[in-house]
Amino acid sequence: MTDAVLAQPTRLSLARRVIDGGGLWPAVPALVYLVLFMVLPIATLLTFGFVTIDRGAITDGGFTLTHIAGVLGDPLVWNLTWRSFWIAVVSTCLTLVLAYPIAYAYGHLKGVWRTLLLVAIISPLLTSALVRTYAWIVILGGRRGLLNQTLLSLGVIDQPLQILNTSTAVVMGMTQIHLPFMILPLLAVLSERDRRFEEASLNLGASQVETFFRVTIPMSMPAIVAGFALVFAVSYTNFIIPQLLGGGNYSTLAVQVYEQTIVVLDWSRGAALATLLLTTCFAFVLAIVSVGGRLTRWSEVRR
Repeated sequence: MTDAVLAQPTRLSLARRVIDGGGLWPAVPALVYLVLFMVLPIATLLTFGFVTIDRGAITDGGFTLTHIAGVLGDPLVWNLTWRSFWIAVVSTCLTLVLAYPIAYAYGHLKGVWRTLLLVAIISPLLTSALVRTYAWIVILGGRRGLLNQTLLSLGVIDQPLQILNTSTAVVMGMTQIHLPFMILPLLAVLSERDRRFEEASLNLGASQVETFFRVTIPMSMPAIVAGFALVFAVSYTNFIIPQLLGGGNYSTLAVQVYEQTIVVLDWSRGAALATLLLTTCFAFVLAIVSVGGRLTRWSEVRR
């Protein structure tokens, strides 16, 4: 009897928190927006992979695994998946190599120089990725491309370089366009790091190089993991850059989703490819986060 009486206020407070929303009511409009304009469209697209669609209408066949099985059993699809994976890995590693010195330098700058660097980092995000991709076409184009004209005029090369419509062009475009997404997490962590650890390392006899690799980089590991996961996800699922810089004969898994859905109008196969794309992307990002969690376990407060 006593336990029931003591439990009653707890139940009442729980019910009141549910009614009051527990402080979540301000987020309800955003959650409704996400459900209506992101969750439901994606769920609808993925559902199309398990039905047969003819001329824009679902046939009477009902639920089927034919399209998913066809995608999983196609060697070309797995080759495109591998191409998408290694392009995403290479471009993500390059963004990390280029972003870290910039973020590290930002932490040591003061005043107007720090502001100018931040503006330079953020300003590319104010331009559409499509526009920046077309800019790379102008730079990497044939003989009339800016790069080839410059190298030919300087006498560095005798024949124009064939960079456009290759994997190299795709990697270069992805690296430059996705670079801010790697810089910003690193910038936030490196600029606010506790430099007393670095000073202690130097006072104990470690060199600048040893301090950088054994103190600074481990301290920034959470930002590295976050940036790596973010850039990998956007690179793995990007279709604009491979479509434009890779040329008509260059394809990735994301490009195949676009072509099957928009060009061929085979919505069922396109949805099955999209299911594979999102599933593998989620698995890769989960693996990155899992490995990153093990690398940053030292930063967790033990209770």
